[in-house]
Amino acid sequence: MRVFILGADGFIGSHLTEKILETTDWSVAAFDLNDGNLKRFESSKAFLMRRGDIFEEDAWIEEQVAVSDAVLPLAGIAKPAYYLSHPLWTFELDFEQNLKVVRFCVKHGKRVVFPSTSEVYGLTTDDVLDEDSSPLILGTIDKMRWIYSCGKQMMDRIITAYGREQGLRYTIFRPFNWVGPRLDTWKDAQERTARSFTQMMHDVLKKGEITLVGSGEQRRSFTWIGDGTDALMTLLRNEEGRADGQIFNVGNPGNNASIKELAQIIVDVMRQMPEYAPRVEKVRFLSVPAEEYYRNGYDDMRNRVPSIAKIERLMHWTPKVNLRETVKRTLESLNFDE
Repeated sequence: MRVFILGADGFIGSHLTEKILETTDWSVAAFDLNDGNLKRFESSKAFLMRRGDIFEEDAWIEEQVAVSDAVLPLAGIAKPAYYLSHPLWTFELDFEQNLKVVRFCVKHGKRVVFPSTSEVYGLTTDDVLDEDSSPLILGTIDKMRWIYSCGKQMMDRIITAYGREQGLRYTIFRPFNWVGPRLDTWKDAQERTARSFTQMMHDVLKKGEITLVGSGEQRRSFTWIGDGTDALMTLLRNEEGRADGQIFNVGNPGNNASIKELAQIIVDVMRQMPEYAPRVEKVRFLSVPAEEYYRNGYDDMRNRVPSIAKIERLMHWTPKVNLRETVKRTLESLNFDE
């Protein structure tokens, strides 16, 4: 199989590329602005890397779509801090450029495996979020936080329409808070644009404190990146075509925790690790209103618990790594003094 991954050097893309090249005989064509996470594969005959801007490389991108078996448009913005500070850029990249790639797939008859998001469920009141029955409810227009979710939801609908009207082969997956090494950079955390998982680890090590946005009562279902990419490998293999025309939640409902509980687990795991223990002896927990932390335009959902019954039934995938082990593995990957 030849897999074309846009945004290949990012969090999901780099881990998926590694898994493909290390565990299969497939080849990967990779595209991204950067290539730092994938440098070690430069000499591999199964790997082609091109650095470039997705806004400017239409000809090359279309060439790769035309010769690939599966296309994953992973390039995008997935950080709330950016939805608020750069809403138009979020729309242009996450919607307009992804739509361009999907249309190339339609034109050349290629399969697309598209990254939606758990954020499409928005403010739905369902206790467990089901791909095929939970309503998708977004906040008011002045809350720019929802522009990312809205763009992704529209892509889900357009891809489905292309499948029905023009025969596009597709699978849509919705990641639920995938976390692990390379989720964000230390620079992101220094600028306070990292997601909570990385931000808290950085702040404990560098500041001796953890900031809880809005008291940290909001809950998420955290998923180890390795479990997530295992699911993607299953979707790419697509045995008996079971993933065709389907939307799948990919998350770990067993790892549902509040942001405050996650912070406590991070500190507790650090206390058990000799290299980190001295830095968490006097850690402080601070609470900051969301409006102050993110400024205007922020909104949030109280909880996200995925139903994974469909992916378990059709694809025989289930997550394996619990939250404490996820935190430990991520901490073990960090450069202590970076």
